[in-house]
Amino acid sequence: MRLQNKEDFWSGIMFIALGVGFAVMATDYSMGTAARMGPGYFPFWLGVCLAVLGMAVMLGSMSKKAEETEVEKFDWKIVFVVIGSVALCGSVLDFLGVYISVFLLVFLSSMASHIFNWKVAAINGIFIVLFVWGAFIKGLGLIFPLWPSFLGN
Repeated sequence: MRLQNKEDFWSGIMFIALGVGFAVMATDYSMGTAARMGPGYFPFWLGVCLAVLGMAVMLGSMSKKAEETEVEKFDWKIVFVVIGSVALCGSVLDFLGVYISVFLLVFLSSMASHIFNWKVAAINGIFIVLFVWGAFIKGLGLIFPLWPSFLGN
């Protein structure tokens, strides 16, 4: 077998490593059974499924039908923009509230894209804020500061 698609090969390796890592770490918790799941049951099987998916992707990259690709040079700027926007969101959540901090997270992390468009990023930010409101605030009833603390909420 000849390695055709190097992008898929390394993606598969990454999925396998993460899946095995999750599965191994989950064994520190009680597993339980399928009928009475313990705290380690779901992460263990999720890790196993991720590792199996990674194996399928990795093996598919060696197929004769796989598109031939090369791995591009790693772009550290993208990593710093995404991780920085997540860290910023977490650090300003109590001060700015969920709505503004989630919008900032989506908008700033969108800047990591090579085809950044501020209108698309703003629309995505609004939809994600609406999703967070519907799923976490209304649906699950989680209590977060919704608006900035300096507004007196």
